[in-house]
Amino acid sequence: MSGLEESVEFAENPEPRCPCVLLLDTSGSMQGAPIAALNEGIRTFKRDLEQDLLAARRVEIAVVTFNSEVRVAEDFSTADVFEPPALMAGGQTFMGTGINKALDLLQARKSQYRANGIAYYRPWVFMITDGEPQGEAPEQVQRAAQRVREDEDAKRVAFFAVGVEGANMGALATIAVRQPIRLIGLNFREMFVWLSASMQKVSQSQLGDQVPLPPAGWGAI
Repeated sequence: MSGLEESVEFAENPEPRCPCVLLLDTSGSMQGAPIAALNEGIRTFKRDLEQDLLAARRVEIAVVTFNSEVRVAEDFSTADVFEPPALMAGGQTFMGTGINKALDLLQARKSQYRANGIAYYRPWVFMITDGEPQGEAPEQVQRAAQRVREDEDAKRVAFFAVGVEGANMGALATIAVRQPIRLIGLNFREMFVWLSASMQKVSQSQLGDQVPLPPAGWGAI
């Protein structure tokens, strides 16, 4: 996006932003029912947010996927114009590289907010995986874990890790500061309904407020 496009975007919608990166595992083990349920869950997320007129203009969604490559499937856009990508599964699990990409994307977006005088809430990264880091350099994973810790400590990000059946919850606990949550079955729809409700609560709060989140009935600790 050019500087002019940014200026127009923020002039048309000067609302404070609530950025959320969906960091999604699309490795081979997610093929079949898991990736289908994940795709439907993202569509549910958009529909729910769109029904809240304030959240639709404040919540910004980006999608970063990781398998044997990491890519930005959708760059930041407000919920009212967000287009859920059609995800396909295959390859290994470059999780550390994916986390670093998500944090880089957030850093760049926050710089754009500041340059355009746009206030913003504490960003969220919401990672969903059914495995553990695989096929990448260990240094990438170590760097990712360190950045998550530093950003959480400085309140620069809220990082959530969700493990689908088969995920190595112990490995996730070495990366995430918050305790990872195990998804019950393939309850992606319920999880995204919760995420939407949480984003709506945050977007309706005052900047800097502590916001109590709804109970996560879709998962287990």
